[in-house]
Amino acid sequence: MDSFRDLIVWQKGMLIVEAAYRWTRTFPREELYGLSDQMRRAAISVPSNIAEGYGRQSTPDYIRFLLIARGSLL
Repeated sequence: MDSFRDLIVWQKGMLIVEAAYRWTRTFPREELYGLSDQMRRAAISVPSNIAEGYGRQSTPDYIRFLLIARGSLL
């Protein structure tokens, strides 16, 4: 595996990001800085934390970032 981009979990996380952006585009304008923003930030947090953890030097750090990513899904 050359990159975090090769991880299926990261690829599926990016699909969640795309879906969240598509879905929140349909929200009312007054939700732009409320629910819409929160959903987008939570969605992008998943692949971002997976990528950051992948770049860490230790397995415990990687696992910590994976747990953070999972927390963004809840």
